Amino acid sequence: MAVIEVTDLRKSYADLTVLDGVSFSVEEGEIFGILGPNGTGKTTTVECVEGLRRPDSGSIKVLGLDPVKDGRKLREQIGVQLQHTQLPENLKVWEALDLYASFYANPRNWRELLEEWGLADKRNARFGKLSGGQKQRLFIALALVGNPRVAFLDELTTGLDPQARRTTWELIKQVRASGVTVVLVSHFMDEVEELCDRVAVFDRGKIVAIDTPAGLVDGIDAEHQMRFTLMAGDTAGDMVELGGLPGVSGVTRTANRVVVTGRGDFATAVTAELARHHVLVSDLRIDKRTLDDAFVALTGRSFDSTH
Repeated sequence: MAVIEVTDLRKSYADLTVLDGVSFSVEEGEIFGILGPNGTGKTTTVECVEGLRRPDSGSIKVLGLDPVKDGRKLREQIGVQLQHTQLPENLKVWEALDLYASFYANPRNWRELLEEWGLADKRNARFGKLSGGQKQRLFIALALVGNPRVAFLDELTTGLDPQARRTTWELIKQVRASGVTVVLVSHFMDEVEELCDRVAVFDRGKIVAIDTPAGLVDGIDAEHQMRFTLMAGDTAGDMVELGGLPGVSGVTRTANRVVVTGRGDFATAVTAELARHHVLVSDLRIDKRTLDDAFVALTGRSFDSTH
């Protein structure tokens, strides 16, 4: 069942078009990713869905509610972690949770959230004294204190070190496991690949693709390579012709090192041919296609060049 339905969403500021016909749906219980470089309309889209920003046109339904007309009812059922969030430096952790809980008719027990999110020993710590990872755990807890059905998490791991990022990823998986649908806004490819069931790829105010991360990668019709080394003294490798195999576009050999270039699932055909001729190889590597490659294929430009 779709808990979010967005149709033909449009938003402009003067002569700048920020959203140009954005449409997507989010199914109950999934982690839905919104991926794209900075400035491509991700946050504006989510703020319209949350009811924080009014679109110029288009329709939005979240849990069957219109974010503009039914804002009060909707806010009781969603949790939001904004891209830029701050709290007073001297506010204690328990005070923040107690304050946010007071905003809702049927909040979670914030004392349980302290335990769940590893903040019990920081109960009396002031916000300004928390580490980056501890602040992110607090922000997630604040987004969940209203007992939401849908949680929006915007650029949750920006600025965190690698270990803190991975710890936060595990927390997001816990949010979904608790029955909450998650909308995750990110410009980190690895984060989306790790967490998301499906992802909408944004570019220049439009969605250029929606699929699973694996589906986006598998849909790439771009060349990639596999590399291997023929075992010394094994003459069988000299007899194998790889150039005519399905998907193979090129083969180069330097001494015993072989590089095969191709498209699609050519690597399976190559490995099968090597096995058929009993060719022994070592150091076999297949270049992994990534979401970066998918973005290039979809937009004609690299992800990094858009920053």
